[in-house]
Order: sequence, then C-alpha cells, then structure tokens
Amino acid sequence: MAWLSCGGLALAQGVGSTVGLGGFSPEQNLGVPSSLLLTIHSDRLFSESAYGKRVAQEMEGRSAVLMAENRRIEAELRAEELDLAERRSTTDPEAFRALAEAFDQKVQETRRTQEAKFLEITNAREEARREFRQTSIPILERIMTETGAAAILEQSTVLLSAEAIDVTDLAIARVDAILGDGAEADVAPADKP
Repeated sequence: MAWLSCGGLALAQGVGSTVGLGGFSPEQNLGVPSSLLLTIHSDRLFSESAYGKRVAQEMEGRSAVLMAENRRIEAELRAEELDLAERRSTTDPEAFRALAEAFDQKVQETRRTQEAKFLEITNAREEARREFRQTSIPILERIMTETGAAAILEQSTVLLSAEAIDVTDLAIARVDAILGDGAEADVAPADKP
C-alpha cells in the first residue's frame, strides 16, 4: 500500500482500491457511500417521496372538506343564534331558557363532533407515516447491505457528519421505485424488484 500526499491530505492507495479521507472508497463518487455509518433525514424521506406526497395530498383534501363543513356549520349556528336572540323578547322566559340550553347543547355536541373529525385526520396522517416507516425499513436495510453500513442514523440527532454519508436522496429514489405512491396497499416491498 502506497501513501500519497495531496494538498495536505494523506491518501492510501492499494491494489484495486483507493481509500481517502474518512475511509470512503471511490464508490461514493457514484452516489453510494462506503461507510459503517450512514445518515438519513426521515422527514424528507417521507415528505419528498411519492408515497408521502400522496398522503399529504389526501390529508390536505380531507382537511379542506372539514374546514368547508366547519364554515357551513358555523354560519348555520350563527343564524340559529340570531333567530333565538330575536325570539327572546316574545318568548316565555322558562321556554326561552329551555331553547337556549338546547341550543348550547347542540353547539357543544357539534364542537365535539368536528374536533373528533379533525383528530381522525391527524391520526390517519400519523398512521400513514407509521405504515410508511414499516414498509420502507426493508428498503433501507438493502441500502445498508449494499453499502456495507452497520447503521443508519437519523440526521437530526447527529451533531456533525460528512455529507457523503447522507443517503436520503438515494432512499427516496429507491422508495419511489419500489413503493411508488403507496396506493397499492396489497403490494409489499418484497414483491417488487
């Protein structure tokens, strides 16, 4: 093995391979790092993948429908409240109290129903992220095997790392190629090449 000095960096050159700064092999130039540790931006992996984009679009659609429904209900309740206020002077106090209590209960029930719908959308979004994570694990394991890595770390928990060990773009490309947008729920990653 011969040592070369290039601009203050020592490089080792052996038979058939060159190892540079940080132990990276020439494969890193092809976009595939050779390192025991890799990093990934899991939020980017989800949000920039076709799967994550489909989920975001679906959730945005559901949220828009819910917001439109909320605006319609709010207008109806406001009109009902104004009608009730106008009837106050001509209605027996006991009867008006019963009407006001019934209206208040209706408002509270409507609020609970709409909050439950919002929570359902939030839970669906989180469930989709969990499913994506589970489905993408075999793809990430394959990247680990191909690169010879021992671990993939979450980039946000790493204080400092070489950009060359970030496999987020590679993982997005692989996930898109294997999972697509995830709309075909019956196709497991192992079923595709």
